Amino acid sequence: MNDLTNAAFIKALLARHGFRFSKALGQNFIIDPTVCPRMAECCGAGPGVGVLEIGPGIGVLTEQLAQTAEKVVAVELDERLLPVLDETLGAFDNVRVIHGDVLKLDLFRILEENFFGLRAAVCANLPYYITSPVIMALLESRLPVESITVMVQKEAADRLCAAVGSRDAGAVTVAVNYYAEAEKLFDVPAGSFLPAPKVNSSVIRLTVRPEPPVALTDEKLFFRVVKSVFAQRRKTAANSVSAGLGISKAAVVAALAAIGQPETARAEQFDLPQLAAFANALTDAE
Repeated sequence: MNDLTNAAFIKALLARHGFRFSKALGQNFIIDPTVCPRMAECCGAGPGVGVLEIGPGIGVLTEQLAQTAEKVVAVELDERLLPVLDETLGAFDNVRVIHGDVLKLDLFRILEENFFGLRAAVCANLPYYITSPVIMALLESRLPVESITVMVQKEAADRLCAAVGSRDAGAVTVAVNYYAEAEKLFDVPAGSFLPAPKVNSSVIRLTVRPEPPVALTDEKLFFRVVKSVFAQRRKTAANSVSAGLGISKAAVVAALAAIGQPETARAEQFDLPQLAAFANALTDAE
């Protein structure tokens, strides 16, 4: 019987398959038996739900998802793990493992082929080096999923779940809040992994919004404005946006005045509605 959170079992399993950990792929396998059941519950896995997992590793989270979800599709980049997953997940007929890069696959087609008639969610223990790219790709593509429950580096979790308008917020915070409601669920210490990383982790859930919370005249301009506002936080928004977007400072200052912000305003002084209003006010000035 598999014991995928037992360090000795994992080492023996990987040795049988001649597997060595890849630092480049950020491979750290969970050995705390309480983590994955909590993640599966938090993501809403259950009857009538299909779950897309990214980076299943040896299948420790996949196993928990498969016990409750209607179907699980796990996307694994490292082909060396495919025979390992064949062994660890062989008892489940509701799991499909796909070899590929989640940033390059047609996820709409994968969800349509595998989750037709099911509600869909994403659940994953994401490698730290691709956290933001994967989350933003899932959100920006408007993939038909209800939520994204992921384990990420604690520092990234704090930033992603920060309130827009706080000192911890960044451009990615704004983007995540535009597409979803973000909440931090629980922390996971470094000792919960094999090998143990140098940092702690956190599990967060992004509940995808059916509609954006603000009305925009030009969505692309909005994200360009947000990127400029947060590009150099020590600078005023007026200077950053003027330089970043090539708009006269007078026009930027006028847009700030129109939303009740002073010329000296900096990134942490804007909440999401104000950033939207700022971008809308700049539409004709670009």
